[in-house]
Amino acid sequence: MAELPDKAEHFIDWYLEAVEVAGLTDKRYPVKGMNVWTPYGFQARRQLDGLLIRGIEASGSRPVEFPTLIPQTEFQKEKEHVKGFDAQVYWVTKGGETDLDIPLVLRPTSETAMYPIFALWIRSHKDLPFNVYQIVNTFRYETKTTRPFFRIREIHFFEEHTCQLTDEAAAARCQENLATFQGIAEALALPYVASRRPDWDKFPGAYYSIALDLPVGGARTLQVGTIHHYRENFSRPYEIRYEDLAGELRYVHQTTFGLSERLLGATVAFHGDRKGVVFPSSIAPYQVVIVPIVSQNSGPISTDAARTLADRLRAAGVRVYVDDSEERPGAKYYLWESRGVPLRLEIGPREAAEGTVTAVNRLGQKQRIGPGKLEDGIRQALVEYDQALAAQARESFQKAFSVAHRLEELQDSTTVRIVSWCGNEACGHQIEQAIDGAVLGTPEGPLPIDPGSPAECIACGKREATRWVLAGRPL
Repeated sequence: MAELPDKAEHFIDWYLEAVEVAGLTDKRYPVKGMNVWTPYGFQARRQLDGLLIRGIEASGSRPVEFPTLIPQTEFQKEKEHVKGFDAQVYWVTKGGETDLDIPLVLRPTSETAMYPIFALWIRSHKDLPFNVYQIVNTFRYETKTTRPFFRIREIHFFEEHTCQLTDEAAAARCQENLATFQGIAEALALPYVASRRPDWDKFPGAYYSIALDLPVGGARTLQVGTIHHYRENFSRPYEIRYEDLAGELRYVHQTTFGLSERLLGATVAFHGDRKGVVFPSSIAPYQVVIVPIVSQNSGPISTDAARTLADRLRAAGVRVYVDDSEERPGAKYYLWESRGVPLRLEIGPREAAEGTVTAVNRLGQKQRIGPGKLEDGIRQALVEYDQALAAQARESFQKAFSVAHRLEELQDSTTVRIVSWCGNEACGHQIEQAIDGAVLGTPEGPLPIDPGSPAECIACGKREATRWVLAGRPL
């Protein structure tokens, strides 16, 4: 079987082919950028949703679901926010054959849908903190080249919206969101950097924005999530107020935390190789695939043993599939490797008779498990696989960054760059022009590698207020 294109040299070609071969989505739907979730891709998405739900609910957030359509009157209440989405909005102007009195917007994001209702729900300081989330589809008219999971027009979207008593409480919620995402990223074996975006690149209407970025080869980065602190920028136009202990009305301070199916694409992009997708066991549609090896003289012994083991594993909570198709074993191996299954179990007549299996994980590590309690051995093999995947990811992550001391070093960058910047916007744009990309921002926490102390600004040469920032080429 042919390998995929070289990932380092032809990343986009490799990515598109990896998604295609794995059967994660079908992009042949007749509306560009609105793709069909295949059974295999939907299973991966469902596991990812479960991971997100467990993480955010552990931090005290509760589920809601708001309508898809937003009246124009509500959408336009926050002018700066609307300006940021003007070119991406889908409008609904008719109901059947009747012109609507008030045009409706297909939800591009949910602030303007939720906040009029928040103003009705929140009355007292006793109602705060108020933390809710939803997982819904959002719609944005993407004019650039669409790519599965990365840049699409109908987006499977996770969003938390919160209301807090004070600015400090809202900032604390942003830090709680960072901790939640750290747990999610660890389950996906995805190293990342959290950076506070420069003011010219923050979310429209935000006081500040923290982006979660992943290096995906060369100087390329992929933004997989965002956390925004709004202060009172939305609560004032939407009149979201509470009565404090003294009986005075005060505006709430708000935050949001957003992730999307792009996180699934990031998992494919970061871990994948020349064979295809590599899934961590946390979101793999099947954590284990069992391939019975049948010979002409063995009869059904291998298939029967495979089905019996599959039942035992399902009872133990393992997602498992038995490939008892008529394809040759080599074709089956290729198929499930391209689909990223963490662990392949081979059962031939000898293994069936001995009560053992031959286990091969997606990184190519091979072992014999059993005889004895196979469930424990297979679970341990999955744990060891995830640990090996995380170690491999950390090593790749470290190599994705380097320090630049002069603007000239940013040209033809093969890594995401760490540069010293004075904070002046004009200098920031010089850095962006030199790298043909963006200033990703100031890291929230330690840098991926230790660059030492920042010196003079890489653009203007001044030392005042310099800090390390990341610069790369967002996909």
